[in-house]
Amino acid sequence: MLDSAPSSGGVSTPRSSLAVTFAVWNALFLREAVARLSATRGAWVLIVLEPVLHACFMLLLYTVLRTRSVAGADVAVWLVLGLTGYFTVQNVFQRAMGAVDANKALFAYRQVRPVDTVIVRAGLEALLGIVILLVLLGGLALFGRSVLPDAPMEAILSWTGLMLCALGVGLILSVLSDLIPEAGNLTVFLFRPLYFLSGAIFPLSAIPVQYREWAFFNPFAHGLELLRSSFFPVYHAAPEANSEYLFGFAAVSIFLGLALQVRFAQKLRAQ
Repeated sequence: MLDSAPSSGGVSTPRSSLAVTFAVWNALFLREAVARLSATRGAWVLIVLEPVLHACFMLLLYTVLRTRSVAGADVAVWLVLGLTGYFTVQNVFQRAMGAVDANKALFAYRQVRPVDTVIVRAGLEALLGIVILLVLLGGLALFGRSVLPDAPMEAILSWTGLMLCALGVGLILSVLSDLIPEAGNLTVFLFRPLYFLSGAIFPLSAIPVQYREWAFFNPFAHGLELLRSSFFPVYHAAPEANSEYLFGFAAVSIFLGLALQVRFAQKLRAQ
């Protein structure tokens, strides 16, 4: 990871900061991918299995209740979108939160910055989430389910907004958890209710109106509702869901996270 590259004449020529950054990200991505997929025997199976088991359990529950559609959407596709989206968001910000501490040894290279490790980890988890979603939707398609989004661009934007929000949260938490170790454990505990408050397993439109606005302070609730509505032409989404809040939260959280990374960069390297 050097900031110079040999020319055809064998003389080193300096590279731009952008080229160095991309080289660092590429190396970190390969390192993280190998570690993530080979951490334990069959690690890649477990990555796919978690959302599959949750989706199967909830689908069984809905089948027992004789529910074939949720708010006008196919219950199987609806569950896969919600659970895969939620677990990907969770993996992005939780693994991003531990990125700085896990890569301390790499900070001996001046080209590697703490923020690089956070961004790369978040990107890897987002990519894995896309792969898992495509695999699960492909499996449902084999059973005759309609899995193509009704509004593809809206689906892409919704997924992107979800990942950007998770990145912003991860950038902030990566600083807090490294400077204050107890903050990491407290954050994991406080974020557990998001499984329900994001509408991963039940429609947020079912929440009484007087309480629903509180649920939509959560940006991930907006993202999941918008993602689902992009797949189904007739889906009774909660009217509070909007992309402005989703991307507004993403922009603010990423800005704050990057500001914290810059402000405490030396402390993150030293600790």
